[in-house]
Amino acid sequence: METIVYSRRRPRGDGPPARCPDPRGQTRARAARRGPRRGDPPARSPDPGGQTRAPAARRGPRRGDPPARSPDPRDRAASVKVREICQKFTRGVDFCWQAHALLALQEAAEAFLVHLFEDAYLLTLHARRVTLFPKDVQLARRIRGIEGGLG
Repeated sequence: METIVYSRRRPRGDGPPARCPDPRGQTRARAARRGPRRGDPPARSPDPGGQTRAPAARRGPRRGDPPARSPDPRDRAASVKVREICQKFTRGVDFCWQAHALLALQEAAEAFLVHLFEDAYLLTLHARRVTLFPKDVQLARRIRGIEGGLG
């Protein structure tokens, strides 16, 4: 029995044919005169400035950078509330707050509340309900104890 071997390689010495047909049925020279088709990518012109990469200001965030936070109208209200609470506990002395400190405080408060609501919703499901009641939040805080925090 004979085995037939199919090879993808062309024999050496054979170059491309003189007129290579385009899959669309046109020759390359004719396709170049015709212009781009609707699905073809636009032709790119060489960069006049010689720069191949965008400057750092236009480049996107890198892997190690913290996520960019969009300006939130609540941030101003949150900082005012933090200053008000700070004045209450420091006997009227006004302290300056760094932006990173306010963000850290906001992140910690959000993490605390999310964890509290997760626990409260577990208690809701335990009671075979789907609606979160204030008594679920109160019970979650009671189970956590005084030093409940995030733990």
